[in-house]
Order: sequence, then structure tokens, then C-alpha cells
Amino acid sequence: MYVKVGIILLLSVGILYMVFLQTKIYQYSHQEVPDQADYLIVLGARVKGEEPSLSLQYRIDAAAQYLLRNEKTIAIASGGQGPDEGISEALAIKRGLVKLGVEESRVLLEDQSTSTYENLLYSKELITEEKGTGIIVSNGFHLYRAILMASDQGLDVTGLAGETPTISIIQSHIREYAALTKLFLDRQWN
Repeated sequence: MYVKVGIILLLSVGILYMVFLQTKIYQYSHQEVPDQADYLIVLGARVKGEEPSLSLQYRIDAAAQYLLRNEKTIAIASGGQGPDEGISEALAIKRGLVKLGVEESRVLLEDQSTSTYENLLYSKELITEEKGTGIIVSNGFHLYRAILMASDQGLDVTGLAGETPTISIIQSHIREYAALTKLFLDRQWN
């Protein structure tokens, strides 16, 4: 009997935790973004050869739409080159933005990072207005964690969500729940 109650209690806590995470993910992916932000950081994602993955393309599309409406905002394309990628994620982002009409001179490259934490750390070095208005662009499921990490690094940012490819919604969210749990535990122990 005690085992059964323990299992039910554990499952209930797990479900509540997942509901909490999903609520936060939803809230952070539906923020109102300010006009004429000082900077916009586009977080990298997988590049296939020299072409952005669908996840990355959705980030590029969202960033381009904002940048074309807000001509004072500079963009930081952030992401290094993985062993199976033909070019850096940052270069794929820059090419994609330029292809969609964003002036090349408005796009700075941060092409050394290998994680979300490093995306933000290295991008911060390119920001001249550290206390300025900033936006992070990623897929909706990723923004909550990215904004928490940016806050830990002293950046006050809002999230701009690109779509999440339908085929990867479940997998992306499950991985994000694990990554958020790791972030919470790391913050607790540091």
C-alpha cells in the first residue's frame, strides 16, 4: 500500500513539474517584444552542410521579420561550427538574414560558441550597450532557458520565438525539460 501511494505521489509531483515547465515555456515564448531594441541575438542551431536546419531557419525568419521593421537594431548571429557542419551556425544565420533583406553591416558574427551558455557569453562581448534593450531569438521551447541564462549573465532581454518544426515538438520539449532541470540543479549548487 505504501509503495502504491509513493508511486502515485511521485507521478503527481512529476506531472505538476512538467505542467510548471510547460507553462513557463509558453509564457516566455509569447512575450511582447519592444520596438527598436539595441540588439538582437539569434541563437544557433544545427546546420546541414551549409544550409540551416528547419529549426534554425525558423529562427532566421523571425529575426529577419523583426529587423526589417526595426532598422536601428543590430543583430548578433551566434553559433560555432560543429564537426558535421560545413559552415558555422553564425555564418548560416548571417547568410539567411541577408538573403531575406537585412543589411550585411547590421549583422555581427559570434562563431566560437558550442552551447547556449556560450552563445550568450560570447555575444555579450559584442554588445556595446550592455544595459540596452535586447532580444533573444530562438524556437519557442528554448526561450525560457535562454532568458534565464542571459539573466544570470546580467543581460535584460525579451524572447522572440521562431516556430518549432512540427516533427520535433515532442522531442524538443522532452529534451528541454531535462535541460531546464539541469539548469535549476546547477543554479542550486553554485
